[in-house]
Amino acid sequence: MGLVVQKFGGSSVGDVQKIKNVARRILDEYKKGNSMVVIVSAMGKTTDDLIKLAKEINPNPPAREMDALMATGEKVSAAMMAMAIAAEGIGAVSLTGQQAGVFTETVHNKARILEIDPERIEKELARSRVVIVAGFQGINEYGDITTIGRGGSDTSAVAIAAALKADYCEIFTDVDGVYTADPFEVKGARKLSEISYEEMLELASLGAGVLHPRAVEVAQFHNVVIHVRSSFNNNQGTFVKEANKMERKKAVTGVAHDKDVAKITIYAMPDKPGTAGKLFSKLGEAKINVDVIVQSSHQQQNTNDITFTVPRGDLDQALKITEALSKEVGAGGVNSDAKVSKVSIVGVGMISTPGVAAKMFATLGSAGVNIDLISTSEIKVSCVVAEKDVDKAVQAVHDAFELEKE
Repeated sequence: MGLVVQKFGGSSVGDVQKIKNVARRILDEYKKGNSMVVIVSAMGKTTDDLIKLAKEINPNPPAREMDALMATGEKVSAAMMAMAIAAEGIGAVSLTGQQAGVFTETVHNKARILEIDPERIEKELARSRVVIVAGFQGINEYGDITTIGRGGSDTSAVAIAAALKADYCEIFTDVDGVYTADPFEVKGARKLSEISYEEMLELASLGAGVLHPRAVEVAQFHNVVIHVRSSFNNNQGTFVKEANKMERKKAVTGVAHDKDVAKITIYAMPDKPGTAGKLFSKLGEAKINVDVIVQSSHQQQNTNDITFTVPRGDLDQALKITEALSKEVGAGGVNSDAKVSKVSIVGVGMISTPGVAAKMFATLGSAGVNIDLISTSEIKVSCVVAEKDVDKAVQAVHDAFELEKE
């Protein structure tokens, strides 16, 4: 029939019974005549537990050893899933990222996939085996284990689907699709039947946890259609695909929020060519992802204040880099705030609809939410607000754009 790639997240394989249930679901597709490649995450909270264990041993563990440790979670899931399928009388084999031919750049904890050699997977499929691949991991040019970052099993699945030229890629999770907002937190959040790569990439980057941003990037580049659906029912989920194949009904498709945000401000930076470039180059070299950037000028003093946001986990390192540069260039000092969050609206329809940003700002103002920073693109508007206000902000914006309606 066809070649199907499926990915099951940690909540889907959280215990023995769930693994058995997923195994039966995989076999339902296999018995239709499909060749099956399945990517699995670590069971439940295994990755968090491993990180906690590592911190008890060493508060600052070497990145290479962290990758070696964290990759074990997916290996356990893969082996157990292969055992569950074998118990049903069907041949199965578990493969590590290395055995599956996943090659990454030489970066630990946040490596990008460079290439996938599907030879071993294809050999196992030719033997009519179900292939179970440990997600989230690969191997670098030195033969060291690398991990692709949190949520990286999504990226593994889409990249493998692209390399195998699979008929489709299904991402199974604990929600039954992509919603207009987080359905666990926003009243009236509605499941979308389809969403464009561009919109999904923005939502994923802005805090929507249903798909990893890099998975969407890979899918868009290789034109892999992703079907996001629940592992706990058989309902149709949400298809992620090209925008030109979709009917556009609304300016705003969804609202995302991100509480993993910290803000840094460097004051009175000398207004000289290359100074800001030096700061952000150093942050980039440290693999720190900078999001919102706002610069304000002081004409009389010939200086600038620069404010930017980073993930909270990178705040300490980003502060050290920024403080060192502040002293180097003679800036006025550095301040930070970890009690902020970001609320964003996303929609391809915003390109041709004026007044969307104004409506968002007015809505937040009416809700008593102060806007700290603003960032925009053609299809998104993001506002950094106080952490205490983010839930109120998301609900207000979702209601204002009537996203609960078709």
